[in-house]
Amino acid sequence: MQRYREVAAQFPTSDLPPLETAYWLIKPRSLVRGTWEEAKEAASWLGEQLAEYAPRFTSETDRDTARLARLVNIAAEQLHSGTDVSYGFYLERPSYLSVAVVTCSPNRANSELACPVG
Repeated sequence: MQRYREVAAQFPTSDLPPLETAYWLIKPRSLVRGTWEEAKEAASWLGEQLAEYAPRFTSETDRDTARLARLVNIAAEQLHSGTDVSYGFYLERPSYLSVAVVTCSPNRANSELACPVG
């Protein structure tokens, strides 16, 4: 129980990904990598992140550029509809890439969570 309390206390300021994507909104502004007004702009950033890390993905299927392009297109559609996007990929040992784009003002999954302020 003590360890749970320690982790819960550290969670808001750590870069540890949340179980629910919307909870990125409680993280400090310093962890935000960008903000966009348009879903396509946010999806483009997501595509850049995937392209940067793709050579390190452990799965050959995950490295497939056509598949990654589909994921970016799906992300653009989801973001346009107000849905958060979160992807995760195993990288060369012992790493894991977690990348997310969170909608806000308000967030559809948790309308009580506000956008991070600078």
